[in-house]
Amino acid sequence: MILYGERNPAPNPRRVRIFIAEKGADLPETRVEIRRGEHKSEAHRARNSLGQLPTLVLDDGTAISESVSICRYLERLYPDPPMFGRDALEAALIDMWIRRIEFQLMTPVGMFWRHAHPLTASLLTQYKDFGESNREAYARACGWLDRELAAGGPFIAGAAYSMADIVAQTTIDFASFTGLEMPESAAALRDWHARVDARPSASANS
Repeated sequence: MILYGERNPAPNPRRVRIFIAEKGADLPETRVEIRRGEHKSEAHRARNSLGQLPTLVLDDGTAISESVSICRYLERLYPDPPMFGRDALEAALIDMWIRRIEFQLMTPVGMFWRHAHPLTASLLTQYKDFGESNREAYARACGWLDRELAAGGPFIAGAAYSMADIVAQTTIDFASFTGLEMPESAAALRDWHARVDARPSASANS
């Protein structure tokens, strides 16, 4: 297998790196440099027609894209520790939280990155007012997640660190890179972030 990805702060490749580190697996990442446009090259588009990262190419040439899908595949190869749940209920809850994090947290971060950040200004037409409006949307999402963690925890989907935590962790860290910070008042969220950031996997092949 060959895993194609990119170094930090790219959040989706980092999801897979953290997942692999949690599994204790040995799967080196072949870097595709986004800033040099290598992800849009003919060679990479042959692996992923959308020109996105990460992409996992299997020994038979099958290419798997989308970070969560790659991790689901690797879960079958490296089942311990389970990162997608130990039974049907845990699996459903983790999947629910992954979707919630992607819609509630990742959406405003992505819109802010695309429409308000100077590094993306040359890549597309920016609508700055819309981009800046996502600061408030992100703060609201952090407030929602803070309340959920305060009522449950210690991790996103319950007692065990899971793929849901990885999705939230990489989203929040990328948000910080773009200039979006967790509200000071979000104590439970900040405590959770300190716990996940202290895990050895947080710095995996950064």
